[in-house]
Amino acid sequence: MLHAVIMAGGFGTRFWPLSRSTTPKQLLDFGGGRTMIQQALDRLAGLVPPERTLVITNRQLVGPIREQLPELPAANIVGEPCKRDTAPCVGLAAHLVGMNDSDPTMLVMPADHLIQPVEKFRSAISQATELVEGQSGRIVTFGIRPTFAAETFGYIERGQPIPGKNGDQAPAFQVLRFREKPQRPQAEEFLAAGTFYWNSGIFVWKARTILTALQSHEPAMAQRLAAIGKALGTLKHDETLEREFTAIVGKSIDFAVMEKHRDVAVIEAPFQWDDVGSWQSLPRSLGADADGNTIVGKHLGIRTAGCIVRTTDNHLVVTLGMKDCIVVHTEGATLVASKHDEEAIREVVKELQTRGWREYL
Repeated sequence: MLHAVIMAGGFGTRFWPLSRSTTPKQLLDFGGGRTMIQQALDRLAGLVPPERTLVITNRQLVGPIREQLPELPAANIVGEPCKRDTAPCVGLAAHLVGMNDSDPTMLVMPADHLIQPVEKFRSAISQATELVEGQSGRIVTFGIRPTFAAETFGYIERGQPIPGKNGDQAPAFQVLRFREKPQRPQAEEFLAAGTFYWNSGIFVWKARTILTALQSHEPAMAQRLAAIGKALGTLKHDETLEREFTAIVGKSIDFAVMEKHRDVAVIEAPFQWDDVGSWQSLPRSLGADADGNTIVGKHLGIRTAGCIVRTTDNHLVVTLGMKDCIVVHTEGATLVASKHDEEAIREVVKELQTRGWREYL
C-alpha cells in the first residue's frame, strides 16, 4: 500500500521575521487561506488516507502541527529528538510505515512546497508508484524543468527514456547523475542543455528499498535506525529513539542514497512547483501589480515599484519612493531589506542568536 511521509522539520530562517522557531515556514499561510503543511495534506486527498499519512517534524512542533492537521491520528505526527537532516528522517519513517504493512510503498515530500494543479500531482504519484512496484529496488524522483539558471537548486541529469504504459503519462527517464547546486556559468550550461531538471526533493520508493540502501551506504546510521525500529510499540520506544537518533551523524538523503543508488528514475513533473525558499518566491505564487509589487495586507505605495510587502489587514504599511525592497511587519519585529541582499536575512537570525535576543527567534 502507498503511505505518505511529509517532512516538516525545517525552520525557514529566510522568512524571518514572520517565520519563528514556533511558527516556521510550513505552518504559515502566505496568502492562500491554508498553511503550507495544510496544503501538503490537501493534495494527498484521494491518494493516501489520513491513517497512512505520517508527518515527521521536530518535537516542539508536534503540538502546533496536530492543531493544524486534526484529520491525522495524533500518533502519526512524530517528533524527532533533534535535527539530523533528511536521511535519518526517511529511515525513521520507513520503519514506522512498516509496523502495520509488510511491504509498504512510500511517497516522501517536504511540507513547504507549492504545487498546482493537484490533479496532475496525484497522477504523477500514481505513475511513480507503478514504476516502483513494477521493478524491485527502483527509486523514483520528480524533476522540474528549469525556467532560469538557478544556483540555489540541485540538478538531475536525465539519461535513457523509460517507456510508459500509455501516452498520457509524463515523460520518465533513467537518472544519469545528480549535480550539486552550481555556480552561475554551469547553471546556464544546464539550462541550455535541455537534459537537466531541478531536484524537487519528492520521492517514491519501497520502504525496504530505502532501508537496504541506507544499510549499504550508511551502515552506522542504518544500525541506529534499526534499533529504533525494534523498539517501536514497546515501553522502550521513547528512550531508544532519544538515545539512538541523537547519536546519528546527520546527512541528506541526496548525499546518503540518491547519488549512489543504481536504479533511480526521474519523472518530468507535469505540475507547477515552487519550493517557496525566500520572500522573492511570493510574486511567483501570488502575482504582482502593474508596478511589480506583491502585497499581502494593508499597504499604501507611492512611487513604489518591485517591492514585496507583507503586513496584516489592521496594520498599514506605507512605502514612499521605494524600489526593489522587502518590507515585512509582524508583532514585535519589522524587516526592511533590499531584494538584492535577501540571502543576508540568515545573517540577521545568526546575529539575534549571538546577542541572545531569543524573543525574536
